[in-house]
Amino acid sequence: MLKKLIDYDRDLLIFLNNLGVENYDKFWGTITQPITWIPLYILAIYLIYRAYRSKGFLKVLLLAISTLLVTSGFTHLVKVWVGRIRPSGNEDYIDLLRVLLEPTSFSFFSGHAATSFAMTTFFVLVLRHKYKWITIFYVWPLLFSFSRIYVGVHYPSDILIGSLVGTLMAYAFYQIHKRWVLNYPAHRETIPNRQ
Repeated sequence: MLKKLIDYDRDLLIFLNNLGVENYDKFWGTITQPITWIPLYILAIYLIYRAYRSKGFLKVLLLAISTLLVTSGFTHLVKVWVGRIRPSGNEDYIDLLRVLLEPTSFSFFSGHAATSFAMTTFFVLVLRHKYKWITIFYVWPLLFSFSRIYVGVHYPSDILIGSLVGTLMAYAFYQIHKRWVLNYPAHRETIPNRQ
């Protein structure tokens, strides 16, 4: 059963990776770089400031940074513990992949997927009461995560587990947000309509 899942994971990677064409390599090579998304990070911070101002801006910002750091730290620990070789470093089928990057760290699970889904989910949860359109932020982790398959450095399972871990991390920090920033008792779930 496990071997079948591993084989399916590899086959799906090869299929998705080989959908890429040289004309789009530069685009996906840019998408996969965290620095490309700096304007989005700045926008998120600005939206948090607009939504919370003096009534919790610094607390929400601290929680966002904590979400990022804890998710990154947990991802690193799991990568070292599992020690899965990246597809770009697997000699059994390296010739079947289009590899655009060659990172030296381990593969499982994707830090790009984990951190981008963690941050996006946290932003959506803390800003949805003010900005109904905020879910459009999910374009970022979807593109960011897929780029890792496109450039040949992650298996689909790395992306799937990374996105799940990131989302769960965001929900955990959102629970802290509800108690610390919004002062909600445990049984209250509605979000106030801040002006």
